[in-house]
Amino acid sequence: MSTSGTTGDGYRGRFAPSPTGPLHLGSLLAALAGYLDAKSHRGVWLLRIEDVDPYRSHAQAAESIPKDLERFGLYWDESIVQQSSRLDSYRQVLEQLDLRGLVYACTCSRKHLAEQGYAGERYPNQCRDKSRSRHQPHALRVITPGYVINVFDRLQGAYGVNLAREAGDFILYRRDQVYAYHLAVVVDDYDQRITHVVRGVDLLDSTPRHQYLQQTLRYPTPQYLHLPVILAPNGQKLSKQTGAASIAALDPTATLFYLLSLLGHVPPETLRGAPVDELLAWAVGVWDEKRLPQERGIQAFRNAE
Repeated sequence: MSTSGTTGDGYRGRFAPSPTGPLHLGSLLAALAGYLDAKSHRGVWLLRIEDVDPYRSHAQAAESIPKDLERFGLYWDESIVQQSSRLDSYRQVLEQLDLRGLVYACTCSRKHLAEQGYAGERYPNQCRDKSRSRHQPHALRVITPGYVINVFDRLQGAYGVNLAREAGDFILYRRDQVYAYHLAVVVDDYDQRITHVVRGVDLLDSTPRHQYLQQTLRYPTPQYLHLPVILAPNGQKLSKQTGAASIAALDPTATLFYLLSLLGHVPPETLRGAPVDELLAWAVGVWDEKRLPQERGIQAFRNAE
């Protein structure tokens, strides 16, 4: 449930899960860290359901996510926003970029790119200087700059990326007529006046793309903090794709105690078994980003789930 109707002008953070399945331990870690970072700054923490992709989103997961957060004491401020209700906003921004000559039609399929030796993340900008008909299946890509986008992350530090050389022009509107994550998240963060983004380090590589769009659209850039992700025993990121278990059956107090320890904020033994609100109040009071582990992956204990 929403805790208030607050729309303050200070710190504004958000948790923005994709409802492709139930929340798992890795998702909860990101939600907890974002909540604590917001509340320690006396800020607002929002919940956004990133269901822009109708082919991967599930209504049941979208319904269960708020319930899971409530069970762990992580209450959001303001109304829940769902990307599926904001398609017109994405269309308007995409049209603005198109009118400025920053977007072009790309007819390259994944199969074609793989055959050309470009099966990874980098796109070779093959369609940039060609006139492709928009009456045939196509994606819309944004033209990336040939200069370095410098990013500063509160935990991971500073780094720079030349998007044109290292990533290539990226998709804003897919061939299957779905708005891309990169466009939707930038527009949403702007419209919700997000000032701070706390999320997993697996999204760190997306940040230069987001910052470039923010600069191009003259949007302010939030402060970013990319957390280490929880690793499964096999060393892979804990995720729905790797079969991560739902948090639905986990004990809230014991799980929060464990996650706080992973985040470098080990609660005192006197709080073991304490009510969730008492444990969270302690965590808000001691929250310090300097105590967060700087490695990109944290090995989960075998009995964590």
